[in-house]
Amino acid sequence: MARRIRPPEAALDLGAVGLRDRLAAGAVTAADLAEAAIARIEATEPELRAWAWFEPEFVRAQARALDAHRGTGRPIGPLHGVPVGVKDIIDTARVPTENGTALDAGRVPREDAFVVARLKAAGALILGKTATTELAAMQPAPTRNPVNPAHTPGGSSAGSAAAVAAGQVPLAIGTQTAGSVIRPAAFCGVVGFKPSFGAIPRTGILAQSPSLDTVGVFARSVPDAALLAEALFGHDSRDRATAVAAPPRLLEIATSRVPVPPVFAFVHPPGWEDAAPETRLALAELADLLGEQCFEARLPGAFDEAATIRERINMAELAKCYHGYERRGRDRLSEGMRAAIDAGKAIPARDYIAALDWSDVLHAGLEAILERCDAILAPAAPGPAPEGLASTGSPIFNGLWTLCGVPAITLPVFEAANGLPMGAQLIGRRSDDGRLLRTANWLMGHIGSAGLQGGAE
Repeated sequence: MARRIRPPEAALDLGAVGLRDRLAAGAVTAADLAEAAIARIEATEPELRAWAWFEPEFVRAQARALDAHRGTGRPIGPLHGVPVGVKDIIDTARVPTENGTALDAGRVPREDAFVVARLKAAGALILGKTATTELAAMQPAPTRNPVNPAHTPGGSSAGSAAAVAAGQVPLAIGTQTAGSVIRPAAFCGVVGFKPSFGAIPRTGILAQSPSLDTVGVFARSVPDAALLAEALFGHDSRDRATAVAAPPRLLEIATSRVPVPPVFAFVHPPGWEDAAPETRLALAELADLLGEQCFEARLPGAFDEAATIRERINMAELAKCYHGYERRGRDRLSEGMRAAIDAGKAIPARDYIAALDWSDVLHAGLEAILERCDAILAPAAPGPAPEGLASTGSPIFNGLWTLCGVPAITLPVFEAANGLPMGAQLIGRRSDDGRLLRTANWLMGHIGSAGLQGGAE
């Protein structure tokens, strides 16, 4: 008989892959994890405020059903009993999805989003809905940074990043239109993975900018992120950005042995002058550690326009997608949201249509670099999480990769002088997500063996 883990709350700190294995072996039950998660959330949530909706009985009922299913001896899914948080712009049947706005207060969808249906099919224990900014845009969420509550956790997937960082849940789902996975993950000190554009269907998720919106995941390790992402990858005819293809075996690839040590291209992206000195120093130290496996590369000059182009697409599509909210209650939207909608409405059609061509142009420019390396190394944010809660921080080092549609991952490998985490961002080839995850997993092991992690002050 498998030995049970005591106390159950300690199991939450094992990581998702470890939990999956212990659940499958019967060393811990979904009910154990449900009670552990409930206890931890109730203890930390009054300060953290990571959840937009959380009901203990909802969690307990799922856990009982999952344990009953396992008791039948029938096959279980790859996430059976593993707790997951879901960003509150992702529809959940019979569970509130309020999109961070008072205009959707009390909204309860009839159907699950594609990713929620995938979670349920995989046997995940859905804990609840994580807090987001207003309509997943600029107005900050009530969430606090778990490392230092006086600093922002980032946005718009603030609740997902903070909940994972605080140990309330081992896995969570978010979305990124500019930097809303990578930035909060870096600020909170967890792994944030934004897959290639179109890898995960967005059906049933609030649309802000369909040309940019991308589903991403939060975890405490690269294998954990691969485990969750693999369960979500797929094709859905209702999302035209997705393609018919066999989902990659992301966890297997991420944890496989690299055939040769990977090579990295260290770039100074547009906005590099805004990077904090400790960010520059940390990345330089990492590049030095990699030695001959890292070379400096320059992005083509066209990338200087990337931030402007991405914002033009985002604002124009936001104005279209949020027209219904403006019509229903413009006066109930924040001043920043009203300004964003107005800015989008003022963009000429010719400029918007021309901007849509840039993704392929910029992506082609990346190929010359990516042909020489396994991943691009760049900052995840200008520095650690800024003090104060009025802003979610700058996405300057994230938006250009979102615009290109390439996969990106941030790794919690640095610590600032004030004790806040900082991330190193890796960027890979479009549709080669498994290779990026494998490279990231190798880098985490390499940094750990070299003793650099946490020493970038």
